[in-house]
Amino acid sequence: MSLFDLHGRVAVVSGAASGLGRATSLALAEHGASLLLADLNSEGVQKTADDIFRMGKKAVALTCNVSDPLQIRQLFERLDAEFGRIDFLGNIAGEGILEKPELITLEQVQEVFQNLVFGRFCMCQEAGRRMLAAGRGSIVNIGSLASTTALGRGHIAYSMAMGAVVQMTRELSTEWAARGVRVNAILPAQVVNPSLEKRMAADPSIQAKWLSGIPCGRLGKPDDIKGLAVLLASDASSWITGALIPMDGGNMAVNAGGTIGVKSI
Repeated sequence: MSLFDLHGRVAVVSGAASGLGRATSLALAEHGASLLLADLNSEGVQKTADDIFRMGKKAVALTCNVSDPLQIRQLFERLDAEFGRIDFLGNIAGEGILEKPELITLEQVQEVFQNLVFGRFCMCQEAGRRMLAAGRGSIVNIGSLASTTALGRGHIAYSMAMGAVVQMTRELSTEWAARGVRVNAILPAQVVNPSLEKRMAADPSIQAKWLSGIPCGRLGKPDDIKGLAVLLASDASSWITGALIPMDGGNMAVNAGGTIGVKSI
């Protein structure tokens, strides 16, 4: 288990109030890490911190908009004051806007890029500077299958931004690997969260559409990220960088015309 031991290490996780961010935070704490948690949801991020405190681990909760470079820099100043180091960054928070390509405004596209690209790059830059000085560290960006495959349904701005996240991950991994800093991306398919639940409520047929392309036969759950998060934060992944790891129940593997869910005779 020493390969996965995170005792003495410090992680920063954005979007820690719910969903993948909360699950990542709890998993890291369960394996020994101390955490600085960021989210716009003050009550939710504090609850995650309280749950980690009850495990006997340190967690500091911050209300922070991680699309705002000024707030990001203040976050890292707090990190320096509280912990004096960073070993892992979980770059998870970020919202998209769904709209048809012919209708979406340039301002909306810019907003999506601010949320998903510029803010995440600023997080990577601030964490990376500190990790490079220490000669070690691991960064994980949450991307999407929409970074490499087209979804339609008004995903134009989101998919463009996620494509940028993938290339950012590759470029940073190439620039920093020889200096001890690893950068990888996790590309989820549909993971149930409040936003996804609203979309399913608005369109009762969409869940069946998603499931038609997921061989595992279910949507993702936030806890599905736990093992990957611990792996990529730990020494068990010391030779993994620049990777784009699907977390998708087999969605990327199946052809659009493939047949799934049929037992062989």
